[in-house]
Amino acid sequence: MHRMGLWATTAALLVVVVVPCTDAAETATQVVQRLNAAIAEMLPKAEELGYDGRFQRLKPVIEQAVDVEFMAEKSVGRHWKELTDEQKKEWVAAFRDFMVANYAANLDKNTGQRFEVSGEEPAEHDTILVKGRVVDATAAPFNLTYRLHPTPKGPRIIDVQFKNTVSELALRRADFTSLVARDGFDALLTTIRSRIADLAAGRGKRPAA
Repeated sequence: MHRMGLWATTAALLVVVVVPCTDAAETATQVVQRLNAAIAEMLPKAEELGYDGRFQRLKPVIEQAVDVEFMAEKSVGRHWKELTDEQKKEWVAAFRDFMVANYAANLDKNTGQRFEVSGEEPAEHDTILVKGRVVDATAAPFNLTYRLHPTPKGPRIIDVQFKNTVSELALRRADFTSLVARDGFDALLTTIRSRIADLAAGRGKRPAA
C-alpha cells in the first residue's frame, strides 16, 4: 500500500471558522485560518463538486497557503541538485498535483469538522508553529501543528506535524529520496503520477484517524 502521508489524513478533517484576509501582511495564524476557511466553504458542496471539482476549487487555495516549491525540493533531499531545470519543473508540478489530489480525494464529505487554533510560537530556523486541534464527531480529536517560514509573499506552510510527533515533510523525504536513489527520477515521477491517478479514482485514501 502506498504511503499517502498525513496530508491525506488531516485534509479529511480540517475545517475552521472563516477569517477574512485583510491585507498582505498576514500572520502565520491567518494563513492557516484562510486555508481552512476555504476548506470549510467547500465542504458542504464536496459531494456535488466531485473529485475534479474539489481539485479545481482547492488547487489555488493550497498554492496560496503552501510553499510548494520549497516542499518539493526538500522532499527529494540531496537529489534536487542532480535534477535538470526541466526535471525540477516537472517535479514541482507533480508534487503540487499530488498534494492537491490528497485534499480533493479525502475532503469528499462534510461531518461538521472544525479546526481550533490555540496560538502560534517561534521555532528554529526562523519558522513559526501554528498549533491547534482537529475536532470531529466521527473521530477522536487530535493535535495538529503547521510549520511556516517567511517568503516574499508572507508566511507560507512548509510542514504539518501530526499528533505532535510525525512530520509530513520528513515522511515525504524518506519515501521519495529512497525511491529516486533506487530507481531514478523517471521512476519517481511515474510513481507519483500513479498515486495521483489512484486518488482521482477513489483509491489510496487513508482511513480517518
